Amino acid sequence: MEMLFATDAYLSLLLVRVVLGIIFFAHGAQKVLGWYGGHGLKGTVSFFASMGMPVPVAYLVCLLEFLSGIGLLVGFLARLCGLAIAAIMVGAMATVHWKNGFFLNIELTPGKGHGIEFNLALLAMALVVFLDGAGPLSIDLMLTP
Repeated sequence: MEMLFATDAYLSLLLVRVVLGIIFFAHGAQKVLGWYGGHGLKGTVSFFASMGMPVPVAYLVCLLEFLSGIGLLVGFLARLCGLAIAAIMVGAMATVHWKNGFFLNIELTPGKGHGIEFNLALLAMALVVFLDGAGPLSIDLMLTP
């Protein structure tokens, strides 16, 4: 029974941190480098500005997504990376996704965007890292006395 119910919070932190890092590295690389079909920094900032986002904030969002993704992957300053991603997700939900309700637009209905469902899951993951740290196999743990 112990094997069935035993948990190891540290391994779960590693899993959450690395998966969140992969997601935000990929999205950040789209925004900053133009990888994976993205528009690069100039194109993304222009798009965000066209939605009414101040240009300095647009640059900050792009860079924080990219750098936080890298930070989470290697476990460096993981709590700050989690906080940055949490803030970005709150902003995305408030400014873009809230008006579309809760659920993703899985049917890809024209004229309807995605709801907050995915952002909420990412927010929860980011808050876990912010609250509990990087876990094992991280630079943060190596730097801890």
